[in-house]
Amino acid sequence: MSYLCFLKNNYKYKCVSFTSNLKRRFFERNKGLVNSIKPYIPFELDAYIVDSTKEIAKDLEKYFKTGSGIALKRKRILTYKS
Repeated sequence: MSYLCFLKNNYKYKCVSFTSNLKRRFFERNKGLVNSIKPYIPFELDAYIVDSTKEIAKDLEKYFKTGSGIALKRKRILTYKS
């Protein structure tokens, strides 16, 4: 199984990440083991998508980091008000 996870924090910073181990990825992010997002911790899991193939999950991660992917995520996947 492959996961595409959407993480958010209290500062409205959002992170899109592909992984095969969702618990480990969440732990690494919140313990500050990833330097690029270390200043933004703590994170909480906002949503995730499960896929059986790694390639599709990677493609989705790439897409959700583009402008149209961000817009789709805001309108159709994470529909709460910020």
